[in-house]
Amino acid sequence: MSIARSILLAAAQSPTINQFALKSRVVKRATKAFMPGERPEDALDAGAALAKDGRKLLFTKLGEAITNIAEADAVRDHYLWFFDQLKARGLPAQVSIKPTQLGLDQSEAKCLEHCLALAAKAESVGAALWIDMEDSTYVDRTLALYETVKKKHPSTGLALQAYLFRTPKDLERLRPLKPVIRLVKGAYAEPAAVAFPKKSDTDAAFEAISRTMLDWAKTGECTPILGTHDIPLLERLISYADGIRLEKGKYEIHMLYGIREKEQARFRREGHAVATLISYGNAWFRWYMRRLAERPANVLFVARSIFG
Repeated sequence: MSIARSILLAAAQSPTINQFALKSRVVKRATKAFMPGERPEDALDAGAALAKDGRKLLFTKLGEAITNIAEADAVRDHYLWFFDQLKARGLPAQVSIKPTQLGLDQSEAKCLEHCLALAAKAESVGAALWIDMEDSTYVDRTLALYETVKKKHPSTGLALQAYLFRTPKDLERLRPLKPVIRLVKGAYAEPAAVAFPKKSDTDAAFEAISRTMLDWAKTGECTPILGTHDIPLLERLISYADGIRLEKGKYEIHMLYGIREKEQARFRREGHAVATLISYGNAWFRWYMRRLAERPANVLFVARSIFG
């Protein structure tokens, strides 16, 4: 792991830095590079503007590891309301949740109940629910959660992380479900015993797993979502998909709000399905540090956004 990445991930875990950042106008201004605002209305307004050019949308309320079931109930209620806003605005959007937002640490049964309610709501408004993957200690519980929800609500998607050694086997486990998988590289501070410490190894794993998913898409066994801003890697995977004659609509490219905008536009012009992930909420600091740690060069991007 690079020194810059280690520093950013350590900062993400610091309560002191977290409290300082949440009160700092300069840091809040920096977050504009990756999120349009803290309020859900900020995210919805930004999404409505982006949807005009034909892209899909994915929304997530930042926050994780709540401390009691009442908080989880409130998150569920928020997303039920949010789905109604998507329908009212006619946005081509989906919602991504973290299991720990919905009480996974407090009650797996309650978390499942919340996820099922949200997946049903999503279907009722013509959307879909995504389940994010958190750090490696949550993988087994999250896979079990997804398996149950997916059987009842087939459009439900799951994020998997390429830097975890176990991910190819986890994907194989899900294959009978014809999973909808958003593959990302991974952004948590993981021990070397469970995850690739070198970026080059993670990149290679992402490419190999993506090729497997694209092969399965050819036979209808998987819906692959390529969640990366690594343009050369995306170009290689697109070439691979073309080589196996996989139609563009059989897979998607997902990127963050504000990042690689020119490339997002280019991929759409080339006929690819592209979705932009828009985050909102006031619990943004840890998420923000992990975004920077994914690609420390983003720090320069942020600096330019602040100082012009």
